[in-house]
Amino acid sequence: MRVDLEKLKDIKLLDRFILSQVFEVFIMGVCIFTSIIFASDTFITLIKQISAFGIPFSVAFRIVILNLPSIIVMTIPLGVLLATVMTLNKLSLSSEITVLRSCGIGLNRIAKPIFIFAVAMSVCCFVVNESIVPVMSKQAKDLALWSFSQQNIPDGKENFVFKELNDENGLKRLFYIKNCKHKVLHDVTLLDTSKENTIQVLQAVEGGTNTGGWSFYKGAIYTISSDGKILNTSLFDKFNVKFAVDLSKELNKNVAKEMNFGQLIKYIATQDFTDNKKMRNSLYIELYDKIALPLTTVALVLIGVPLSITPPRVRYNRGFLFSILIIFTYYLIRALSISFGKSDVLAPFLAAWMPNIILMILGSIMYYKKVYTIN
Repeated sequence: MRVDLEKLKDIKLLDRFILSQVFEVFIMGVCIFTSIIFASDTFITLIKQISAFGIPFSVAFRIVILNLPSIIVMTIPLGVLLATVMTLNKLSLSSEITVLRSCGIGLNRIAKPIFIFAVAMSVCCFVVNESIVPVMSKQAKDLALWSFSQQNIPDGKENFVFKELNDENGLKRLFYIKNCKHKVLHDVTLLDTSKENTIQVLQAVEGGTNTGGWSFYKGAIYTISSDGKILNTSLFDKFNVKFAVDLSKELNKNVAKEMNFGQLIKYIATQDFTDNKKMRNSLYIELYDKIALPLTTVALVLIGVPLSITPPRVRYNRGFLFSILIIFTYYLIRALSISFGKSDVLAPFLAAWMPNIILMILGSIMYYKKVYTIN
C-alpha cells in the first residue's frame, strides 16, 4: 500500500509539473499570437477608422481595446497548441518521456493533464465568447457611432461655419450655426449641393447628430434649381440628413459578434433571408462557429501531442516549427471553408466545423499510431 501511495504521489507530482510547464508557455503563446493579430489585422482596422471615418485616435484605440476579448478567444486554442508542442517536445528531447515510458507510464497518461487543460480552456473560451465578447463588441460599435456623430459638433462656439466634403473633396454641404450649447445646434442654415442640378437651403431652429446623420427640428426647406428658380418649399417638425459615410452600415456587418448563442438563434428566426442568402449563410456560420471555435482547442491538442514526440535521433527542438505549420494549415482550411460556406458551396454547419473535423481525423490517426503502435 505504501508503494502504491508513493507511486500515486509521483504521478500527481508529474501532473503538476506538466501543467506548470504548459501554463507558462500558454500565457506566452496567447500574448504572442494576440500581439501578432493586433499588429496586423486590428492595427490596420484602427488606421482605417481614423482615416476613413474621422474617428479620433484615442477613441479608436479604446475601440481596439474593447475588441481584445474577441481576439483572445481566437488565440486561446493557438496558445494551448504551442504550449502542448513545446512542453512535450522539450520532455522528449531530454529523454524524460523515454524514462517515463520505461517506468510503465504511457503517453496516454502523460498527455492526460494536457487534455484536461485543453478542455478547461475550451470551456473558458466558450464562456468568454458568450458573456464578455458580445458586451464588449456592442460597446465598441456604440463608441464608434457616438464618436462619428459628434466629430463635427464644436460645443460652445458661436457664429461659425463648417463644411462637409464629398468623395472627390468637393463641397457637399455648408453649415452656418448661430451657437452650439451642450452639443445642440441653434439657428441652423444648411446649404446642400449633394443633388445634381438643384440646391437645397434648410433653415431650422435646432439641430444635432445621430448615428446615421444630422437631425433638424422645426424648420423649412427651399429647393432651388441651378438657374435660381425656387422649385419647392416645405415645412417640417423633424428632418434627417445622412452623413457622407454611413458608419452604422459598416459596423453592423459584425452584428453576430454582439450576440451570444441564444440571442443569435432568436435574431435569425426574426429575419427574412429570401433575397439575401449570403447574409443567411454568414449568420448561420457565425452561430455554429460559437461552438466549433472553443472545441478547436481539443482538436489542436489531439494533433499536437503526436507531432511533439521527437525521435531519439533528432537533437533539436522542432516544436515551434510544428506549431506554426499546424496554425497555418488550420487558418487556411478555416478561411477556405468559411468562404465556401458564404458562397453556398458548403452547408453553413460544414463550413464552421470543417477545420475541426479534418484536425480531429488526422489527429486521431496520428495519435493512435504514436501511442499504440510504437514500442
